[in-house]
Amino acid sequence: MLDVTEKLQANKKQTFLTDIKLLIKFKVMIANVLPVIAGLWLVMQFEDIPLSGNWGVVLLTISGSTLVIIGALVINNWYDTDIDTVMDRTKSRPTVTGNIPLTTVLFIGWGVSTLGFILLFFTNWEVMIYSILGWFIYVFPYTMWTKRKFTWNTIIGSISGAVTPLIGWTVFATGWHIVPITYALILFFWQMPHTYVIAIRKFKEYKAAGVAMLPVVKGMQVTKRMMLIYCLCLLPLPFMLHSLGSFYVAVVTILTIIWVILIIRGFFVKDDLKWAQQNFLFSVNYLLIVFLLAMIVTV
Repeated sequence: MLDVTEKLQANKKQTFLTDIKLLIKFKVMIANVLPVIAGLWLVMQFEDIPLSGNWGVVLLTISGSTLVIIGALVINNWYDTDIDTVMDRTKSRPTVTGNIPLTTVLFIGWGVSTLGFILLFFTNWEVMIYSILGWFIYVFPYTMWTKRKFTWNTIIGSISGAVTPLIGWTVFATGWHIVPITYALILFFWQMPHTYVIAIRKFKEYKAAGVAMLPVVKGMQVTKRMMLIYCLCLLPLPFMLHSLGSFYVAVVTILTIIWVILIIRGFFVKDDLKWAQQNFLFSVNYLLIVFLLAMIVTV
């Protein structure tokens, strides 16, 4: 009897942890927190700021920005419950299964966001501005206005995500610097083809849910052309990061060229889903390499 009870408790714990990961969109959260940490790391290297004696503000920035990001993602989950019930990839979210009541989800979203802003209040005004800007754009113009109605919802969402390296950088220096601005541009242009390729992979689900993603409204060929345009916009950006060294510039440039080739290949393939999956995996690794390598080369 004890073994059965222990198994039930373990299953409940596992279910709870899974629900939390789905509620906060764990992978999306990590993808947004990484540029914050990278921006923070880079400004400390460029400005020769030691970690010792600055632990407090570093922890405030990382924890505060993480909470703000989580808060925005949770509110997005709360608002999208109706379309999440239609899409297979989101049907297991606790907002759909009912494992966490919607009123509780909304309370968590606003509560976590507020706590994050309180922590960031103790950094500086510029960090606060970028944090509020990113949160506001994601919650209101993106989630509650454009996502379901307009194909350019992706542009709005990308603007929100692009502020993350600026949040980290402006802890110790002004955001009007070539490095954080370039990373903001990289994030913006990266998010466009990355999001489009997700929409291609989940074409049927977005169509069933009535979400105005570009492939659903304009078709695959138009989407592929837009992916190529945005990816080409990434090509000159590594050269703006020459202060990180020629090795870094070369690696990111080569990765970008490979991505351009992968996208061009999409105009000639018959299996769009397989091609989209390859592009998705490449885009995820592209982002990881861009920011992790930046931190490594500046050690």
